[in-house]
Amino acid sequence: MGERWCAAVLRVLVLQAAWALAGGQVRYSVAEEAKAGTVVGRLAQDLGLEAGEAEARRLRLVAQGRRASVEVSGASGALLVSSRLDREELCGKSAPCALRLEVLLERPLRVFHVELEVTDINDNAPIFPAARKNLSIAESSVPGSRFPLEGASDADIGANAQLSYTLSPSEHFSLDMQRSEEYRESLFLVLTKPLDRETIPVHRLVLTASDGGRPSLTGTMELVISVEDANDNAPQFNQSVYKVQLLESAAVGTLVASVNATDADLGINGEVIFSVSNTFPDKGINIFHLNARTGEIHLTGTVDYEEVRLYEIQIEARDKGTPSLSGHCKVVLEVLDVNDNAPEVRVTSLSVPVAEDASVGTVVALLSVSDRDSGENGRVRCWVWPASPFGLEATFAGSYSLVLREALDRERVSEYEVEVRAEDGGAPALRASRGLRVPVSDVNDNAPAFAQAVYTVLARENNAAGAELARLWARDPDEAGNGRVSYSVWEGGAGGGGWRAASSYVSVDAESGRLWALRPLDYEELQVLQFEVRAVDAGEPPLCGNATVQLFVLDENDNAPALLPPAGSAPEAGGVAAAEAAAAAAAAGSESGTLWAWAAWGAPAGQVVAKIRAVDADSGYNAWLRYELWEPRGKGPFRVGLYSGEVSTARALDEADGPRQRLLIVVRDHGEPARSATATLSVSLVEAAEAAAAAAAGSSSSSSSSSVSRSALGVELGPGAASAATNVWLVVAICAVSSLFLLAVVLYGASRWAPRAAVLSGPGPTTLVCASEVGSWSYSQRHSRSLCVADGAAKSDLMVFSPNFPPPPPGPAPKDTQPEPSALLDTVSGTVFLAFTLSLPALSHLSRPLGCCCL
Repeated sequence: MGERWCAAVLRVLVLQAAWALAGGQVRYSVAEEAKAGTVVGRLAQDLGLEAGEAEARRLRLVAQGRRASVEVSGASGALLVSSRLDREELCGKSAPCALRLEVLLERPLRVFHVELEVTDINDNAPIFPAARKNLSIAESSVPGSRFPLEGASDADIGANAQLSYTLSPSEHFSLDMQRSEEYRESLFLVLTKPLDRETIPVHRLVLTASDGGRPSLTGTMELVISVEDANDNAPQFNQSVYKVQLLESAAVGTLVASVNATDADLGINGEVIFSVSNTFPDKGINIFHLNARTGEIHLTGTVDYEEVRLYEIQIEARDKGTPSLSGHCKVVLEVLDVNDNAPEVRVTSLSVPVAEDASVGTVVALLSVSDRDSGENGRVRCWVWPASPFGLEATFAGSYSLVLREALDRERVSEYEVEVRAEDGGAPALRASRGLRVPVSDVNDNAPAFAQAVYTVLARENNAAGAELARLWARDPDEAGNGRVSYSVWEGGAGGGGWRAASSYVSVDAESGRLWALRPLDYEELQVLQFEVRAVDAGEPPLCGNATVQLFVLDENDNAPALLPPAGSAPEAGGVAAAEAAAAAAAAGSESGTLWAWAAWGAPAGQVVAKIRAVDADSGYNAWLRYELWEPRGKGPFRVGLYSGEVSTARALDEADGPRQRLLIVVRDHGEPARSATATLSVSLVEAAEAAAAAAAGSSSSSSSSSVSRSALGVELGPGAASAATNVWLVVAICAVSSLFLLAVVLYGASRWAPRAAVLSGPGPTTLVCASEVGSWSYSQRHSRSLCVADGAAKSDLMVFSPNFPPPPPGPAPKDTQPEPSALLDTVSGTVFLAFTLSLPALSHLSRPLGCCCL
């Protein structure tokens, strides 16, 4: 700064000397940018003024239109810098830069001209027109190409304004400047190396301008060189092969992949269009869609892992340059399996029907099980429902055998609905099933079976030939011929008197099992017929079943009571034959002769004088006889026991009754309609001695007989003559009944413990119970036995002696009062009795006769 000040002072001195030489003009020189207050020159002194004169004469500058940036000090008279001096502002590029000032001095008024030269300093750096210069150079420009640049400017002058240029280092560009005396220098940017926009699209360089001042000042400008593109690059994919995976269950519109290709060029040279050049397999062209602008591949159809597992799509990317360039890539699409296929069950072989005697392990069907999915989705588990009687056995992968696990019974299950179920291992698991109908064929493994082992059939006698007695039915659960049953009466298998030739009485229809009578049945000839019916099927070999039929002939009232012949008039063994003969005679209307009896005068009331004896070939209710006194009617001297047939005195006899009484007695059964027979009894009234003699004669006659037989129309004398015989037979009867009771108990116990086949039994039909004034009997159709305990023919009558009537009402009752028939018949169900045949003709004279009937 001191140096600059010394220089300024020196200049002032020089100016003053020049002013003096110039004839009064003062010249000063000051450097621009001098500080305010800097003394430019001692103006008052240089004008020859004395000290203090400048202030007194008011020395001052006169303005001339523009600010001079200097002033005159009033006190000292020196010319001072008052404000910033900028040469470039005052004079621009003009040189030299001289300011002409007028100085005014009063008393007297004088004007002085002062010239102030402002000298240049290097205070301005070079300045480019713009801080940045943008250039565009074609990528195809050749080295050596020149591109003009606009240089910088410097406000200074002289050496301070002399500019030089430099360029930042670059391998592609250099700087060339041409100077001319006539023209301003020319500045050029020279291309030294080919450009590659894709490598360096923009070059940024710095151009520096330096002036010649000391120190030198510089100015810079940034050169932004944009390389204009040429279509010299083909589109490039970021991957040559795109590998993607897609679930086969993907919905239409799913984004499959997005390919990306870039073109290093710009503009239309870098605009890429995508297209599909090839697809394998060909059907992929309809399944996938490629967006030509974005390169996105979308699903437009459905993919199926089981059909195509891999797709290859060739994609081309082409730019829009001229000529057009292209690039290629491949998209490899792998379809991933999902569990979208249920297992498939197929029957490859089916052997039906299956015989019901097929052995365990028999193969019924062959099955193939598959699943189009893979991995766990294709792993299949199989089973059979229901679990029996069939099962599955795996033969090899995907093949199964349906085998028999248990024995079959067609009669229990004739057809099976089998379901083979399969389930894969996917999540969620898919299931499938296949139904099989397995019929079971029949074999003849069941014999016909009757509903009952023993059939009890009731048939009334005198039925018509061909009448249906019953229908038998045997069930054979087999089918067709194996279950077709034919029936026949079987005669074999048993002997003895218990069996009869059934084929002469009954027959059975071979197809329907209808049991019908070959001829009318006669109860008096046949009460029970037991035989077997055999049912045979048509199988091979045939099987059969048997049932026992117990045919009970029910009695009809087809026989009238028959009066027994007089004692000794027929052989003792005549028995039933004689009774039947008598019954036939009675039915024909024959009437026996008059019977004779004796009674003593004076006999008391109730004295038995005779007993009418009769038999009915029928049984049960139809053979239950009652005796009535038909003549004389009214109050006669005699009466007849209603069921006993005893003729006794109704009152004491006297001579007024006459020597002889003729009695007409009617014997009537209880059948519907009732049948009857009549007997005439002539009672002679004699003295007591004669009556005793007659009784003795009767007793002698009866004791001489070898056996007691049934007498036709016989009479017995009064009790006075035969009381001893009555007592004897009473004892015999008691013993016989006791023995029969014990025997019945033994036989009942034996029947209970005997084998079932030996018992002739059947389901419980009703049991008829007949009752009389002295007891009751019942006849069971489930168990029957015959027992003969005396001479003569046996009758199948069961007599069980047990009182069954309630005690008589108070007061006397007539002995011969006849009870109502309905009170004498009762029905008992489900009771088993033993049946006996009891023939006690010798008891006919008991005071309480036995009432009997036959079913």
